[in-house]
This record gives sequence, structure tokens and C-alpha cells, in this order.
Amino acid sequence: MLISIIVMGLFVILGIFLLNGKGSFLIAGFNTLPKEEKEKYDTVALCKFMGKMMFALVFSQMLWMLSDIFEIKWLFVVGLVLFLGIVGFILFYVNTGNRFKKSSE
Repeated sequence: MLISIIVMGLFVILGIFLLNGKGSFLIAGFNTLPKEEKEKYDTVALCKFMGKMMFALVFSQMLWMLSDIFEIKWLFVVGLVLFLGIVGFILFYVNTGNRFKKSSE
């Protein structure tokens, strides 16, 4: 349980860092793009989105911890489905629709 608390704490710290529009170097895939490609993206909007998603992931992890504390099995299942749903949503939302690309005006 201590490891879960540490992981959730790290996710919260990372979420706060990203929510402030900083930390784009921590986003997998984005940090490997060439500088010219990175300039095509709104990094602040991408960071803020990922920060919000970190808080959503922490919420689902809290359900896992509560499941362990109160020994309620279905709470773990709800948290797991929520966690996987959030990860799926992140992958879908970020990779479709060019939502974080800067408009070329």
C-alpha cells in the first residue's frame, strides 16, 4: 500500500507540473520529435490536458487503494475499468483530430 501512495503522490506532482503548462519533455513520443515538429504543436494545451488526465488516473488508483483497505472487490474492478478507459481515451483523443496542432494562419 505504501508503494501505491508513493505512485499516486508522484502522479499528483507530475499532474501539477503538467497543469502549469510545463514538462512537455515528460510526454512520451512528444519528447522524441524533432524541434521543427514540436513547434507545430501547442505544448501548453497538450501539457494541461495531460495534467488533467494524471489527476483522473490518480482517482482510479484511489479506488484500487480503497478496495484494498475495505476489502471490496468490485471497487477494484471499477477502478481498473476506469483506468483502462482513461488510458484509451487519452490515446484516442491525442492522436485524432489534430487537437493540439497549432493552426497555420
